[in-house]
Amino acid sequence: MNAQSPRFAPIAIKTIVTHTVTYMLMGVLASTLFDYRAWFAESELRLIMRQFGDPWIMAGPLFQPLRGLLFAFVFYLLREQLFGRRRGWLVMWAMLVVIGILSTFGPAPGSIEGMLYTIFPVGLHVAAWPEGLLQSMLLAWILCYWVDHPEKRWLSWLMGVAFLLFMAMISMGLLISGGAGG
Repeated sequence: MNAQSPRFAPIAIKTIVTHTVTYMLMGVLASTLFDYRAWFAESELRLIMRQFGDPWIMAGPLFQPLRGLLFAFVFYLLREQLFGRRRGWLVMWAMLVVIGILSTFGPAPGSIEGMLYTIFPVGLHVAAWPEGLLQSMLLAWILCYWVDHPEKRWLSWLMGVAFLLFMAMISMGLLISGGAGG
C-alpha cells in the first residue's frame, strides 16, 4: 500500500459533498430541461414516481449524504485503482455507469433489467440516461481531481459552501412548506 494513499475520512467527506452537489446540480438542470413535473405526471412514470407536490421530492437531496457515504466505502476499497492515477476518474465513471445505471439488480428505469421487466417503453429508459450519465461523470471527475489535489483549497471551499447552501435551502424549504411527513 502506498504511503500517500488517501485515508477513508477524506475520501468519505469529499465523496459525500461531491455526490450531493452534483446530484443537486444535475437534478435541477434535468428537471428543468426535461420538465420532470409533466413527465412524472403524464408518462408511465406516474405509476411509480412521487409527484412534484410531494414533500419527499424536496427532501430527497437530504438523503444523498448517505448514498455518498456508501459510494465512499467502495471508492476507498478501490482507492489504488481510482486515485492518483491519470485516468482513475474514467475507471470510476465506468464503474458507476455499468453497475449503478445499466446493470442494477432491480428493474430501475434506464437499466437493462428495467427494459426487460417493466412495461415502460425503451424510449423512456433511454430518456433517463442523460442525467445519470452526466451526474456520474461529474462525480467521478470532480472527486478524483479533489482527492488527487488536496492542496486545491479553493475547491474545498467551493464544494463545501455549495453543499452547505444546498442543504440549508432544502431544509428551509421543507420547514416553510410543512415538512416531509406527507
